[in-house]
Amino acid sequence: MSRIGKKPVEIPSGVDVKLLDNTIKVKGPKGELQWSFPAGTTVSVKGKEIIVERADDQKKNRALHGLTRSLISNMVSGVAQGYQRVLDIVGVGYRAQVQGRKIVLSLGYSHAVEYNLPEGINAAMDQKQTQITLTGVDKQVIGQVAANLKALRSPDVYKGKGLRYGGERLKLKVGKTGKK
Repeated sequence: MSRIGKKPVEIPSGVDVKLLDNTIKVKGPKGELQWSFPAGTTVSVKGKEIIVERADDQKKNRALHGLTRSLISNMVSGVAQGYQRVLDIVGVGYRAQVQGRKIVLSLGYSHAVEYNLPEGINAAMDQKQTQITLTGVDKQVIGQVAANLKALRSPDVYKGKGLRYGGERLKLKVGKTGKK
């Protein structure tokens, strides 16, 4: 039995959960999410808890049991509190601006890079234009957007310039030494 899969998911106040066939819809103060869970698992709502169970002990169903519970838990906490991801921009002249539904980044290339934000994701900048804060209700989408932005200019291993996650520490390599 999956240790994570057998834990019930607490439903906070203000969050509404509906089950239709193999689809779960979660609605809360921050937004609404829906997901079709796999056929080998059953989801039920009992009181203020969501219970995830599996049909049998086949390897595939055992693997999906904990995953299903974790994804449902992320949905519930996403619509209740929301998720946030911070990206730091490090480098002389590197900066970003939010213009409507897109982020315009100056990352040392010969041109500005534009990144269109998907629906449900909002971005905010600090005053210095060196910190991007992404917010939304879907944890997976926020993580993917942050990874896509970081991939535009990954941190350099020698100088540390580029985009990095907030609080991420880099181990810089030592450069070449001159001849003696």
